[in-house]
Amino acid sequence: LGPLVGAIDQGTSSTRFLVFNAETAELLSHHQVEIKQEFPREGWVEQDPKEILNSVYECVERTCEKMNKLNIDIANIRAIGVTNQRETTVVWDKTTGEPLYNAIVWLDLRTQSTVERLLKRIPGNNKTFSKFKTGLPLSTYFSAVKLRWLLDNVEEIRKAVEEGRAMFGTIDSWLIWVCICGINGGIHCTDVTNASRTMLFNIHSLEWDPDLCKFFDIPMEILPNVRSSSEIYGRMKICPSRESGALTGVPISGCLGDQHAALVGQMCFRDGQAKNTYGTGCFLLCNTGQKSVFSEHGLITTIAYKMGKDKPAFYALEGSVAIAGAVVRWLRDNLGIAQSSQEVEKLAAEVGTSYGCYFVPAFSGLYAPYWEPSARGIICGLTQFTNKNHIAFAALEAVCFQTREILDAMNKDCGIPLNQLQVDGGMTNNKILMQLQSDILCIPVVKPSMPETTALGAAMAAGAAEGVEVWSLNPGDLTAVTCERFEPQINPEESEYRYARWKKAVMRSMGWESSESPSNGKQK
Repeated sequence: LGPLVGAIDQGTSSTRFLVFNAETAELLSHHQVEIKQEFPREGWVEQDPKEILNSVYECVERTCEKMNKLNIDIANIRAIGVTNQRETTVVWDKTTGEPLYNAIVWLDLRTQSTVERLLKRIPGNNKTFSKFKTGLPLSTYFSAVKLRWLLDNVEEIRKAVEEGRAMFGTIDSWLIWVCICGINGGIHCTDVTNASRTMLFNIHSLEWDPDLCKFFDIPMEILPNVRSSSEIYGRMKICPSRESGALTGVPISGCLGDQHAALVGQMCFRDGQAKNTYGTGCFLLCNTGQKSVFSEHGLITTIAYKMGKDKPAFYALEGSVAIAGAVVRWLRDNLGIAQSSQEVEKLAAEVGTSYGCYFVPAFSGLYAPYWEPSARGIICGLTQFTNKNHIAFAALEAVCFQTREILDAMNKDCGIPLNQLQVDGGMTNNKILMQLQSDILCIPVVKPSMPETTALGAAMAAGAAEGVEVWSLNPGDLTAVTCERFEPQINPEESEYRYARWKKAVMRSMGWESSESPSNGKQK
């Protein structure tokens, strides 16, 4: 075997560590651990940063054990890439290395009143006031408002900031800081893709924006240093909780937010290439090359990647959907209509139709293209005939309709309709979903046979970094990927009819919640 590259893939619902062959891009070994989401109040979503960290250690340990059993020498791992759930916000104490509060997850809605308060300070209550600097609308989704909430509501964090002990970061920063020395001189950094999701970062100058930091009243000294997505940030240290000390001294040299990593892993390096990832949420990204394109149809502008210190930044248009795989998890954990995700697929397959039932899973409001925080989930079109099979089918259909909405927006903004959709992520193993997606979009859906493109993208960035250079990103050297294709099988009229009904259901989900409701109490 030639050189190997590892990837830490820290997602919203699970953590994985995967090892790839740098020459063939083949996945050799991996381990996955599901992580807990805590819902302390309605609309709140938190995770324990220590649990996240331990899940990373466990995945690294178990993968190394599996490799030993396969007689693959872990000494051949030349680099490690990190990819992560984006926007999720952590503040920790740099003197003790302890988190000062749970991580506030990207889906969390507690900041709705913070957003409304900030909106009042903007002329004309303009949600998109910073669009041309950040690419983003003012929303509960991005890190700045989460950080503002923490500074307003958590005494311990306020104190740590005053005493110069606080560090802010998204999950990538937290993991890299701990894995590279922690309290003994840890590297406090992030990459341009994760920084571009904070709402504090100017996506043109590629620097933290003093005016935005002032607007959100965030002290710039707690922010991480922003680096490219592919360079050596530092080397893994031995961690006391890891038995083997495996990977000590291996450079961490790739860092990308999960959706950006998937774009790289799908080899979307050319202007106009796009991919859709089906994870907890659903994210469609289209590479727009070295120019930033601003949407007229509710998409956001984000940095796609920057593959080295001296390399240019590439940009992307993104359609973000909050709830995709999470709706299946909700059917399993909250309603208990199935024991597993596979069973949800089976229930849907048994009926093959939602029988006029529509499910809008606006659990965290609606993201693209509406940006409507007041929406909440609804299931409509119910009759006495409706059963759990129809609801399971409607849930899968919801994922496809939401994708169609962002694809329509993307086609309008780009002017060139996509003639097929490249897909990846955990949910793409669901064949019914993929066929349904093709039927609803009326174009073929193309899925690589190795669905772990997010981890692959992080491994590619790490392996290509200057000083590592075991992975070539030249188009000629990239290995062709084998794919599975799903072609549309229903007539477009039926597809249009169902889509029109879906849009009617979306309208009914809006304007449900206001932040004035009594449940939004303040927590000290």
